[in-house]
Amino acid sequence: PILGIMPDSPEPGRPAGFEETDAPMIEALNSDDLIRKFGGRFKLTALIQRRLGELIAGDRPLVERRGRSDLEVVVDEILQDKISLTAAEES
Repeated sequence: PILGIMPDSPEPGRPAGFEETDAPMIEALNSDDLIRKFGGRFKLTALIQRRLGELIAGDRPLVERRGRSDLEVVVDEILQDKISLTAAEES
């Protein structure tokens, strides 16, 4: 799983593929304002999942990568209002 917990991860509670460099970006996702902006954690998670899939499939990032992981790029795109949910996804 992309954001799931790996049973053999060295630190329980850490998402699969989590690196310490992801921590500031992950913390940004805990903002109540950001969660409200997207209509809740579920919708925000759906947006992240969709965009991660697009990047993995080869879409170009909308922000400079600067050696960051796909997850960090997606979070930065969200924080910079470069991506959002479509009307179909919001309902």
